[in-house]
Amino acid sequence: MDKRVVLCGANSYEQKYYFNKDFSLMPEDIQKEIHIISVMFTEEIGGIFTMVFDEDGSLKFETQAADSDYLYDEIGARLYIDKITRTRQELFKSLEMFYRAFILNESLEEIEEKMTREE
Repeated sequence: MDKRVVLCGANSYEQKYYFNKDFSLMPEDIQKEIHIISVMFTEEIGGIFTMVFDEDGSLKFETQAADSDYLYDEIGARLYIDKITRTRQELFKSLEMFYRAFILNESLEEIEEKMTREE
């Protein structure tokens, strides 16, 4: 059974953005920021981009393209993800903390312990 939870995603083929309403307690400025990141990815790279929490609460970025999408830039996708991971590191750590606190209902001590272990 897949225990991953999608936070948000953007699809360049349908020109749509999805935000998981389970995260509606998240501050609006953060919701806007991840919206911008997702849409900018699909505008620059193409394909489908999603932000997903795995079962331990780590935020992952996934991207895929249709087999017929010859304009999709697989190398550019990896570079783009590396860039946003570096430049938005604090945002992504905050998202993981939010997920662990509000979705997984972990205590502050558990969250701090896990975050320390991951660094």
